[in-house]
Amino acid sequence: MIELLIVSRLLEYPDAALWQHQQEFYDALAASENLSKEDAHALGVFLRDLTAQEMLDVQASYSELFDRGRATSLLLFEHVHGESRDRGQAMVDLMAQYEQHGLVLDSRELPDHLPLYLEYLAQLPKNDALNGLQDIAPILALLSARLQQRESRYAELFDLLLKLADTAIDGRKVAEKIADEARDDTPQALDAVWEEEQVKFFADQGCGDPEITVHQRRFAGAVAPQYLNISTGGQQ
Repeated sequence: MIELLIVSRLLEYPDAALWQHQQEFYDALAASENLSKEDAHALGVFLRDLTAQEMLDVQASYSELFDRGRATSLLLFEHVHGESRDRGQAMVDLMAQYEQHGLVLDSRELPDHLPLYLEYLAQLPKNDALNGLQDIAPILALLSARLQQRESRYAELFDLLLKLADTAIDGRKVAEKIADEARDDTPQALDAVWEEEQVKFFADQGCGDPEITVHQRRFAGAVAPQYLNISTGGQQ
């Protein structure tokens, strides 16, 4: 499914190649067999408006959106396992799936990076690719809602993926669930996470100061991204 490759590329860190090869994207959209004319046009407009901006500005906005905090992370397992040990095994299992289909990763690539996962799905037969999208539909819906909350047009890409997956997830209900969710990309939230990591470090060194326990509780929940149970298609 070439459409998944297009969305994958648009979700990657924007580089000069995106500006240089615009016409190839438009040609692929024109030949799409899985998008309605309206959706293909909307995706073309997204690309046009993105590349109408200065590349450095787009890169800065991208980093602010996807690289600060965890709530809008493009690492899929961040929204499922967080920092639990289960994440490591899930990574190993996903890498095995990639290798079975001849997708070899660069040593710097994390297998649960959404653009990479979409690239993998694009190589599969259509039904298998759509099943793969449905597997991550709860994460896509959550990211869409958070991006809409931040008034980012990147939400359009996630909505398109959800439409392709033909999922029954109600986006309005997801938006309602996160309506009061604390932002985790503010300076205060990022400072809280940094201080909590320092506390964990000292605790791991065997420091028995009771003040550490109090301090850790102080920041517990300061940033609380919602984790998902994708096996049931819902939120925990």
